[in-house]
Amino acid sequence: MELTQLKYFLEVAKNEHVTQSAKNLCIVQPALTQAIHKLEDELGVSLFKTSGRNIKLTESGKFFYEQLQPIYNEMVALPKKLQEVANQQNNNIKLNVLAASALFTNVVIEYKQTHPNINIDMIQNEETDLSDFCVRTFSSYKPELDNFRSDELFVRSEKIFLAVPNIAKYKKLDSISLFDLGDEKFIRLYGSKQYRKICNELCEKIGFRTETTFESDNSAAIKEAVAGGIGVCFWPEVTWGKMDHKKVKLLEITDTEFKRDIVVAYRRNKQNSIHTDEFYNFMLNYDAKKRWKKKNF
Repeated sequence: MELTQLKYFLEVAKNEHVTQSAKNLCIVQPALTQAIHKLEDELGVSLFKTSGRNIKLTESGKFFYEQLQPIYNEMVALPKKLQEVANQQNNNIKLNVLAASALFTNVVIEYKQTHPNINIDMIQNEETDLSDFCVRTFSSYKPELDNFRSDELFVRSEKIFLAVPNIAKYKKLDSISLFDLGDEKFIRLYGSKQYRKICNELCEKIGFRTETTFESDNSAAIKEAVAGGIGVCFWPEVTWGKMDHKKVKLLEITDTEFKRDIVVAYRRNKQNSIHTDEFYNFMLNYDAKKRWKKKNF
């Protein structure tokens, strides 16, 4: 059965008049009659019977009409519904944030202020690749070793400082060797997050071991803990925000280059990528005054 045949049948069934139905469909009557006969042959039943000079639906025709009408209406409406779904998908952006979540939360908030109709779903899932953007971090990103599929990516590099309480022993310092910390304990980011792994790798590189006294998954809480003299911590220059606490001081680490790369991978998996392209460019240019170091590959 073809959709055109079904359309012709429904029109004739509604009018029970072939000539009028042909006019409504803008086709000649013989073509309409032939289409109805062909449909009856395919179904193996008679759909109409002659009643004087008019035609009437048979019992089989009535059943077919009642069953077909709602299905046909759904089929006719399907392209419009499909377009609505596509538009909704195009207006929805999925951002998988595996690093620098505080920074990219601010990115989303600022973007939504001027694009209220765009939905941005932020997730943190290392197991999925179903996202438009994925934010990751590495001590030193090497694209040739990266198996993550992406159509485009940008990489930003930031220093990692040592955040210490602003007390007499640190007041006159601008830099420090980790080996000069003595028995100072560390405040660490809680969990097996990528940033903590990077800090561990950098410490292992120089043979330095840390002793953890406090853990938190909140950078603001870590800042207050350092200010309170609980310990020291590794503080990323950009992504945790400006160190604006008067009781905390940032020192450059001299033992090796303490830094990390923030990598944003973009997958163009939408039919219409206008909105994702706009958001990608917004992230690229976000807060240009921050001390990012762009890396090109």
